[in-house]
Amino acid sequence: MTSSAFVPGAPAVGYDRQGAGPLVVFLHGIGGNRSSWQVQCAALKNRFTTVAWDARGYGASDDYDGPLDFASFAADLARLLDHLNVEKAHLVGLSMGARILMDFYPHHADRVATLTLCDCFSGFEATLTPEKQQEFISLRQKPLLEGKSLADLAPALIASLVGPNCSDAAKAALHESILALHVESYLKTIAASVSFDRSNDMAAVDVPVQLIYGEHDRLTPPSIGEALLACLADARLDIIEDAGHLSNLEQPDRFNSVLAGFLDQHAGLADGPPTPE
Repeated sequence: MTSSAFVPGAPAVGYDRQGAGPLVVFLHGIGGNRSSWQVQCAALKNRFTTVAWDARGYGASDDYDGPLDFASFAADLARLLDHLNVEKAHLVGLSMGARILMDFYPHHADRVATLTLCDCFSGFEATLTPEKQQEFISLRQKPLLEGKSLADLAPALIASLVGPNCSDAAKAALHESILALHVESYLKTIAASVSFDRSNDMAAVDVPVQLIYGEHDRLTPPSIGEALLACLADARLDIIEDAGHLSNLEQPDRFNSVLAGFLDQHAGLADGPPTPE
């Protein structure tokens, strides 16, 4: 059974919860929301408590005033753990969600049992080629600033993200999440992503890390995962065959197998089950 609730405070942060056991928190990408993780949460609910949030300015969560700093996402994640009365959790993030975790870890290492970082870069300029930097901006920010709608944006963005054999169902799910974006908050997140850089902090991560990349991810190809693997003390890298940037949506069974194996190995490192305040 899935229950929905909010972390109180400003902004209020919405989340879905199901299952029982050690806590696993899922953080969606820049074009997603909590629904991006439905299949993963269902697959793990018999052994873990799963929580998938809507980041501030996404889904049912509140919008906010002023520009975005990734530290604000990290503060919201700490609030979520406090709200659930959990000191230490398994944390899973894809793309933007993984960047949030990279920002969270240096300040809250004692609250991290494991990290699963999927289809992500650790620094915009430090990791992406100039061509990929320009593509990132031109596909996401430029059309909206020119007055186009999310519906106008969606087809080209989806085509740039998914692998060549992505199912119609996965494309439809991604299309739905793009149409649900809050435009102003989305633009703020893009602006913050362009200046994001935690590359120099990755070598200090000393919890178990699972890296997951799609074989056909053109934005953050597996070579980025290989570079991260080389600088992490305790990490493993799995490449999801026949998947692009949204590896959990495109190949959920393969993704879930990798994730479940990693979390089962380290299940006891996290607290749980959580109880809201």
